[in-house]
Amino acid sequence: MLPSVGVVKVLLQSLTEFSVRALVVDPVMVSTSGDVLAGPSILSTFREELLPMANIVTPNIKEASALLGGIRLETVADMRNAAELLHALGPRNVLVKGGDLPDSLDAVDIFFNGEHFYELRSSRIKTRNTHGTGCTLASCIAAELAKGSPMLTAVRVAKRYVETALEYSKDILIGNGIQGPFDHLLRLKSGSHSFHRKDAFNPSDLFLYAVTDSGMNKKWGRSTVDAVAAAIQGGATIVQLRDKDAGTKDFLETAKSCLAVCRSHGVPLLINDCVDVALASDADGVHVGQSDMPATVARTLLGPEKIIGVSCKTIEQAQQAWIGGADYIGCGGVYSTNTKANNPTIGLDGLKTVCSASKLPVVAIGGINDSNAGTVMEMGVPNLKGVAVVSALFDRENVLAETKKLHALLMEASSSSSKIQ
Repeated sequence: MLPSVGVVKVLLQSLTEFSVRALVVDPVMVSTSGDVLAGPSILSTFREELLPMANIVTPNIKEASALLGGIRLETVADMRNAAELLHALGPRNVLVKGGDLPDSLDAVDIFFNGEHFYELRSSRIKTRNTHGTGCTLASCIAAELAKGSPMLTAVRVAKRYVETALEYSKDILIGNGIQGPFDHLLRLKSGSHSFHRKDAFNPSDLFLYAVTDSGMNKKWGRSTVDAVAAAIQGGATIVQLRDKDAGTKDFLETAKSCLAVCRSHGVPLLINDCVDVALASDADGVHVGQSDMPATVARTLLGPEKIIGVSCKTIEQAQQAWIGGADYIGCGGVYSTNTKANNPTIGLDGLKTVCSASKLPVVAIGGINDSNAGTVMEMGVPNLKGVAVVSALFDRENVLAETKKLHALLMEASSSSSKIQ
C-alpha cells in the first residue's frame, strides 16, 4: 500500500540501490470491499516509474481500471485487453484478477506474458472471509519466485494456495465487519484440508523406481498391467510407464489401467515423455529426458500438483531441472545398458558429483541390477534416494520374485550406509 508519491519515490530509490531477484507489484489502490486506498496523484508515478521495473503486476479489475484511466472491465475479454494494455506500460508479466468480475460463475484471472494469454480458473467459494486475498496472492507469488519457480508456475501455485485457504476457512466467524480473515496457517494443521495434493511427492518414493518395458513384457507373455501389479506387490515404490512402440490411444488405455492398480496401492505412476498421456490419464506426473520437453514447459502444462522428473548427467542439467520446476532428477546412466543405445555412462564418480551438487532428490538410473544396486546405495551421498531399474525386473520370468529380492538388497544396503554415516 503506497498512499503517496513520496512513499513511492522512497521505494524506487531503494529498488535502484538494492537489486532484487524479482519484483512483484500489487497496486493496492482499491480493496475488495471497495475502499479507495491510494489517491489519483500517485497513478502517474506508478505507470511511469514503478510498473516498468516490475517482473509482474497483479491488479484486481478495479485497480486495473484505475491504472488505465477508468476503462470499464466487465468481461473476460475486457480483462484480456486490460492485461495487454498494462503490459505495454513495461512490466514483464501481468495478472489481472477477476474475483470481482460480475456475473462470473468461476474466479477467473488473466495472465499475460507479452506473448500468450492464460485463463486461470478456479471455483468461486462462498464466504465472507476474503480479507487480504490479493496481498496474500502477491506474497505467495514472490515466495515461489524466490524458490526458483518460473513465473506462470508461481502464479498457479499462489492461486491454488489462496483458493485452498478460502475453502479451509470459509466458515470461520471472527469479528463483525463485512469481511473476515482466511486461514494462512492451514498447512501447519492436520486433517484433510492440506494445501499439498493428497498424494504429494515424497522423495522416499524413489527408493525402488520401476521402469516398464513393453517389449520385455511381451517376450515373457504378460501384459504391462500385470507386470506393474507384480512389481508393486514386490516392493516397487514408484512406477514409470514407458512404451516407445505403442500408439497414443493404446498407450493411454494402458496408462489408465496401470493407474488404477497404482492408486489402489498408493504408488505414484509417472508417464515417460508423453505429457498428453499424463494429462489425459490423470497420472501422477511425467519423466522427461534432455531431448524431450523442457521441465518448465511440462510444469506449465501439468500445473503445480503433478510430479516431474528429468534425466540428467551433469551439474548444469541438474541445476536447470531445479530452475524449471522439476521434483527430482534421474542421474545416469551409471552403468551401460541395453535399453538405450549410444548412452554414455557417468559411473559412480559422476553420480556422486551430481548428487552432491543437486538441489533435488536423485534416483540413479542406467544398467542397475541386483549385482550393483547395493554398491550404488552404499555410497551414502547426499540426495541419493533410490535406484531405477528396467531389465532387472521386467526382463525376467518372475517380476514379483525379482522385485522382492532387489527391494531386500536395497534395504540392506541403505541400512549399511546409515551405519557408516
